[in-house]
Amino acid sequence: MSSVSHALSGLDRLLVEPALRPSGRLGLLTHFAAVTPDLHRGVDALVAAGIRPDCLISPEHGYWGTGQAGVGNDEDVDRATGLPVLDAYGVHGEALDRLLGGAGIDHVVVDLQDAGCRFYTYMWSMVDVMASCGRLGLPVTVLDRPAPLAAVATGPGLDPACASFVGRLGVPLRHGERLGGIARIVAAHHLDPAPDLHVVEAPGADGSAPWVAPSPNMPTRTTLALYPGTGLLEGTVYSEGRGTTAPFQVFGAPWCGPELAAHLRELELPGVAFREAAYRPTHADFAGERVHGAQVHMTVGLDRAGTDTALFDPLAVGHAIISALAALHPDRPLWREQVPGRPPFIDLLWGSSAFREGIEAGADLPEILAASPAPVEMVA
Repeated sequence: MSSVSHALSGLDRLLVEPALRPSGRLGLLTHFAAVTPDLHRGVDALVAAGIRPDCLISPEHGYWGTGQAGVGNDEDVDRATGLPVLDAYGVHGEALDRLLGGAGIDHVVVDLQDAGCRFYTYMWSMVDVMASCGRLGLPVTVLDRPAPLAAVATGPGLDPACASFVGRLGVPLRHGERLGGIARIVAAHHLDPAPDLHVVEAPGADGSAPWVAPSPNMPTRTTLALYPGTGLLEGTVYSEGRGTTAPFQVFGAPWCGPELAAHLRELELPGVAFREAAYRPTHADFAGERVHGAQVHMTVGLDRAGTDTALFDPLAVGHAIISALAALHPDRPLWREQVPGRPPFIDLLWGSSAFREGIEAGADLPEILAASPAPVEMVA
C-alpha cells in the first residue's frame, strides 16, 4: 500500500503498539478528517486492527462534515461499519452525561483534526466530553495529531462572561497547540473532577500531514492560516465568504465598492495582499445576491505564516478589515444582531468586549490587546 505522507498521528501509533490500546467498550469521538497517512478512515483502520468501537460520537458538522455551521450529524448509523453515531453537537452538561452514560461505553477515545483557533469548536467538543467523562468516571484517551500549521500562540484570553461553545476557556485566540496538549492543560487545571486522561503522542511534524478539510468552510491551509482573523467577520453583518469557494478569504456586502480593497492595500500589511472582488454566495449571508468587496491573498509561505507575527499576523488582518468596514460605512450597522441575554457574538469570538469597543473607538490592535484578558498559561 502506497503512503501519501510520512506524518504519523497518535492513531498510527495505537495501531502498531499493543500496549497503547484502550480496553473495554469504546466510544470514539471522531470525524471523517481523522485519517491514516494513506488517507483511509481512522475508524476503518481501528476495526481492521481488531479495535472495534461500540459507537461513534460526532461533533459539529457531523461525522462526514456535510453540515454547515451550527449543524450536527445527519446519519444515525455509519454505513461502512454499521456502528451507531451519537450526535454530540450542542449537547453538554447533564444532557451529554445522559448521552454517553446511556451508550453502554466505559472508555472514550478522541481522534479529531483541529484548526488551532479558539473559536473552532472541535476542541470544545473534546473538552465537554472530557468533563462529562470526569463526572461519569470514564477514562479518556486522546489520539494526538500534528497541528496543521506550525503556529505561535497569539491573541487574547477570555472573559468568563463570554464563555460559550466558541470558547470555554481563555486559551490564546490562535493557540497553535495540538489537541493532546490542550487536553492535558484542561485536565490539570480546569476540570473537577477530571477524567483519567491518556494522550497518545503524534510523532509527525506539525504541518506535515495531508490536509483533509475538517468542515465545509475550511478547504485549504490558506483558509486555516487566515481564519483566526477573518473568522471575526462572523461577528459582523458582513459576509465572510460562506457560500463561495473561498470562505474566509473573500468578504464584503452588496453596499461595498472598490474603495474597500483600495483602503486595505494602502495599509501594506505584512504577508498579505488585497484585490477587489465580487461574488454571489449560494447560501449564508446575502445568498443569491451580488456581494462586492475584496479578497485577501497570502504573500508569505504557509511554512512561515505561523512562526513570526512580523511576517504575518491573522489578527492584524482581521482588525484591519473590520476597521476599514467601520470607517468606510459609518452609517451602516457593523455588528451582528445580539441574541437577548447573551453578549454580542463578536464578544464571544474575541473573548471579551475589548475588540468591539476598540473598533468603535478607532483603537489599533495593540491597544485592543492591552485591554483584553490575558490568555491562560499553556502549560499542563
